[in-house]
Amino acid sequence: MTATRPSFSPGPQGRQRTEPFRSPDEAWFWTMAALVARRDGARIVSGAGLVGRPCEPDDVVKCLDRLYRQRRIDLQHVRIMRIWGERQQAPDPRYPREKGDWRLWREAMARLDWPLRVKGIVDGPSLPPVEGADILPFPGGAT
Repeated sequence: MTATRPSFSPGPQGRQRTEPFRSPDEAWFWTMAALVARRDGARIVSGAGLVGRPCEPDDVVKCLDRLYRQRRIDLQHVRIMRIWGERQQAPDPRYPREKGDWRLWREAMARLDWPLRVKGIVDGPSLPPVEGADILPFPGGAT
Protein backbone atom coordinates (compact mmCIF):
# COMPACT_ATOMS: atom_id res chain seq x y z
CA MET A 1 0.00 0.00 0.00
CA THR A 2 1.43 3.35 -0.96
CA ALA A 3 0.50 6.68 0.50
CA THR A 4 0.42 9.78 -1.61
CA ARG A 5 2.78 12.54 -0.69
CA PRO A 6 1.03 15.76 0.34
CA SER A 7 3.30 17.82 -1.91
CA PHE A 8 2.17 15.84 -4.97
CA SER A 9 -1.54 15.76 -4.28
CA PRO A 10 -3.70 17.44 -6.91
CA GLY A 11 -5.54 20.60 -6.04
CA PRO A 12 -5.36 24.35 -6.05
CA GLN A 13 -2.49 24.63 -3.58
CA GLY A 14 -0.44 27.11 -5.58
CA ARG A 15 -3.35 29.30 -6.62
CA GLN A 16 -4.03 32.51 -4.80
CA ARG A 17 -7.51 33.43 -3.70
CA THR A 18 -9.38 35.57 -6.21
CA GLU A 19 -11.44 38.63 -5.45
CA PRO A 20 -14.33 39.53 -7.77
CA PHE A 21 -14.89 43.13 -8.78
CA ARG A 22 -17.49 45.20 -6.94
CA SER A 23 -19.00 46.67 -10.11
CA PRO A 24 -18.83 46.41 -13.89
CA ASP A 25 -17.18 49.85 -13.89
CA GLU A 26 -14.32 48.53 -11.76
CA ALA A 27 -13.96 45.46 -13.99
CA TRP A 28 -13.91 47.66 -17.09
CA PHE A 29 -11.27 50.06 -15.71
CA TRP A 30 -9.09 47.07 -14.77
CA THR A 31 -9.58 45.58 -18.23
CA MET A 32 -8.71 48.84 -19.99
CA ALA A 33 -5.60 49.31 -17.85
CA ALA A 34 -4.46 45.82 -18.84
CA LEU A 35 -5.26 46.41 -22.53
CA VAL A 36 -3.39 49.73 -22.55
CA ALA A 37 -0.42 48.09 -20.83
CA ARG A 38 -0.51 45.26 -23.39
CA ARG A 39 -0.66 47.78 -26.24
CA ASP A 40 2.38 49.54 -24.76
CA GLY A 41 4.34 46.29 -24.74
CA ALA A 42 3.73 44.80 -21.29
CA ARG A 43 3.16 41.09 -20.93
CA ILE A 44 0.02 40.13 -19.07
CA VAL A 45 0.80 37.37 -16.57
CA SER A 46 -2.00 35.66 -14.68
CA GLY A 47 -1.83 36.01 -10.90
CA ALA A 48 0.95 38.62 -10.92
CA GLY A 49 -1.17 41.50 -9.56
CA LEU A 50 -1.62 42.61 -5.97
CA VAL A 51 -5.14 41.16 -5.96
CA GLY A 52 -6.05 37.94 -7.74
CA ARG A 53 -8.96 38.37 -10.12
CA PRO A 54 -11.37 35.64 -11.27
CA CYS A 55 -10.76 36.39 -14.95
CA GLU A 56 -8.40 37.62 -17.62
CA PRO A 57 -8.93 40.98 -19.36
CA ASP A 58 -10.00 39.10 -22.49
CA ASP A 59 -12.89 37.50 -20.56
CA VAL A 60 -14.44 40.93 -19.98
CA VAL A 61 -13.88 41.84 -23.63
CA LYS A 62 -15.60 38.60 -24.69
CA CYS A 63 -18.66 39.52 -22.61
CA LEU A 64 -18.71 42.92 -24.30
CA ASP A 65 -18.30 41.31 -27.72
CA ARG A 66 -21.22 38.98 -27.06
CA LEU A 67 -23.43 41.94 -26.09
CA TYR A 68 -22.37 43.71 -29.29
CA ARG A 69 -23.21 40.66 -31.42
CA GLN A 70 -26.59 40.42 -29.69
CA ARG A 71 -27.14 44.12 -30.50
CA ARG A 72 -27.49 45.01 -26.83
CA ILE A 73 -24.53 47.40 -27.09
CA ASP A 74 -23.63 49.38 -30.19
CA LEU A 75 -20.47 51.09 -31.42
CA GLN A 76 -21.34 54.34 -29.63
CA HIS A 77 -21.34 52.51 -26.29
CA VAL A 78 -18.03 50.81 -27.09
CA ARG A 79 -16.44 54.09 -28.18
CA ILE A 80 -17.45 55.82 -24.93
CA MET A 81 -16.24 52.82 -22.90
CA ARG A 82 -12.85 52.95 -24.64
CA ILE A 83 -12.40 56.72 -24.25
CA TRP A 84 -13.39 56.87 -20.60
CA GLY A 85 -11.76 53.54 -19.79
CA GLU A 86 -8.42 54.87 -20.99
CA ARG A 87 -8.95 57.90 -18.74
CA GLN A 88 -9.74 55.52 -15.84
CA GLN A 89 -12.81 57.50 -14.81
CA ALA A 90 -16.48 57.55 -15.66
CA PRO A 91 -18.11 60.56 -17.32
CA ASP A 92 -19.61 63.07 -14.88
CA PRO A 93 -23.26 63.96 -15.62
CA ARG A 94 -22.86 67.30 -13.81
CA TYR A 95 -20.87 68.61 -16.77
CA PRO A 96 -23.06 69.33 -19.80
CA ARG A 97 -20.37 68.11 -22.24
CA GLU A 98 -20.21 64.72 -20.49
CA LYS A 99 -23.92 64.15 -19.93
CA GLY A 100 -24.47 62.27 -23.21
CA ASP A 101 -21.36 60.17 -22.60
CA TRP A 102 -22.60 59.42 -19.09
CA ARG A 103 -25.94 58.15 -20.42
CA LEU A 104 -24.20 55.79 -22.85
CA TRP A 105 -21.73 54.74 -20.13
CA ARG A 106 -24.54 53.85 -17.68
CA GLU A 107 -26.43 51.91 -20.36
CA ALA A 108 -23.32 49.95 -21.28
CA MET A 109 -22.40 49.19 -17.66
CA ALA A 110 -25.98 48.14 -16.86
CA ARG A 111 -25.97 45.74 -19.82
CA LEU A 112 -22.50 44.41 -19.01
CA ASP A 113 -23.40 43.85 -15.34
CA TRP A 114 -25.40 40.62 -15.70
CA PRO A 115 -22.98 38.68 -17.97
CA LEU A 116 -20.09 39.55 -15.63
CA ARG A 117 -22.09 38.41 -12.59
CA VAL A 118 -22.99 35.10 -14.24
CA LYS A 119 -19.30 34.41 -14.82
CA GLY A 120 -18.39 35.37 -11.24
CA ILE A 121 -16.34 38.37 -12.36
CA VAL A 122 -18.53 40.91 -10.54
CA ASP A 123 -19.96 40.29 -7.10
CA GLY A 124 -21.24 43.43 -5.43
CA PRO A 125 -24.46 45.38 -5.16
CA SER A 126 -26.46 45.31 -8.38
CA LEU A 127 -26.65 48.44 -10.46
CA PRO A 128 -29.90 50.37 -10.31
CA PRO A 129 -31.99 49.94 -13.44
CA VAL A 130 -31.27 52.41 -16.21
CA GLU A 131 -33.98 54.98 -16.65
CA GLY A 132 -35.57 54.34 -19.98
CA ALA A 133 -37.74 56.46 -22.17
CA ASP A 134 -41.21 57.37 -21.04
CA ILE A 135 -43.94 55.18 -22.50
CA LEU A 136 -46.59 57.36 -24.04
CA PRO A 137 -50.09 56.15 -24.77
CA PHE A 138 -50.78 55.40 -28.41
CA PRO A 139 -53.41 57.75 -29.85
CA GLY A 140 -56.61 55.84 -30.44
CA GLY A 141 -55.38 52.88 -28.45
CA ALA A 142 -57.09 51.22 -25.51
CA THR A 143 -56.80 53.14 -22.25
